[in-house]
Amino acid sequence: MNGPANLDDPNTPNAARLYDYYLGGAHNFAADRRKAREVIDLWPNVVPVAQRNRAFLRRVVQSAVAAGVTQFLDLGSGVPTVGNVHEIALANDPDARVVYCDCEPVACAHSQLLLERRKLGDRVGVIRRDLRDPDAVLNEPEVARLLDLDRPVCLLMVAVLHFVGPEDDPAGLVRAYRDALPAGSWFAASHIASDRAPAEQREQVERFAKAYATTSNALHVRDRDEFASWFDGFELLDPGVSFLSDWRPDQPADASDDPTDARSLAWCAVGRKLG
Repeated sequence: MNGPANLDDPNTPNAARLYDYYLGGAHNFAADRRKAREVIDLWPNVVPVAQRNRAFLRRVVQSAVAAGVTQFLDLGSGVPTVGNVHEIALANDPDARVVYCDCEPVACAHSQLLLERRKLGDRVGVIRRDLRDPDAVLNEPEVARLLDLDRPVCLLMVAVLHFVGPEDDPAGLVRAYRDALPAGSWFAASHIASDRAPAEQREQVERFAKAYATTSNALHVRDRDEFASWFDGFELLDPGVSFLSDWRPDQPADASDDPTDARSLAWCAVGRKLG
C-alpha cells in the first residue's frame, strides 16, 4: 500500500498491515490490531471482502499462467501472508517470475526475509517503491533482472487503487504502466465500492472509509464507471467488470450465493493490452 512518510511508525495504523490482520496474518503491530478491530466493528464485511479479494488474486494468477503470461509485477503487494502471488505462480509454472513492489517497510522487510529463507531470489524479487512513481518502479534494477518487458507481464493493482487519491490521478497511473508494457500484457485490479450495495451497506462503507482517515492510507470509494474507465486500451477478459465472487469462480453455481452480503462491495476486472 502507499501513503505518506510515517509508514515506519508502528504506532500509526497502516493499510497493508490492517489487510494482513483481516486475512489472519501475523505481520502487524498493536496499533494495527486495535484499528482493525475498530474497523471490523464499523463494517463486519471487511473480513469477507478481504478474503474474496485474496481468492480473486489467486484466480487471476492461475488464469494468467494458463494463458502463457508468467511474469508478474505486483504493485502495493502488502505484507506476505498465505496465498502470495509467487506461491500461486510457481506452483503452476516453476519458471514464473514475480516482482513485489510496496513502499511500506514492514511489507518489504518481511517479503525479503521470506524469499531469502526459501531461496527464491532467482525467480522472485522485492522493491520498495511508491506505485505513484511509475518511472522509478519500472527502472528498478530488480525489475530489469527478473522481468523481460519485451514479453507480456501481468500487472497487478489488487486492492490498492482505493488508496490513491484523485490528486494522484489513478487513471493516469494505469495509463503510464500500460504504455510501458508490451501488447498481450494483462492488467488486474480490484477496488472497494458501494454503488450497487443496499443502503445499509453503503452507509457502512462510508464509515469504513472515514475510519482510514486516521491511518497512513486514506481510502477512496469509487463507482463502477470510474473503475471501468481505467481499462481503456485493454480488452476486458470474461466476465468483464464484475464483483469479486463472480470473476471466474471455482464453483460457478455458488458465485451469487453470498450469505455475508459482501458480494456487491468491490469491483474487479482483468484486461489484456491491445496490440
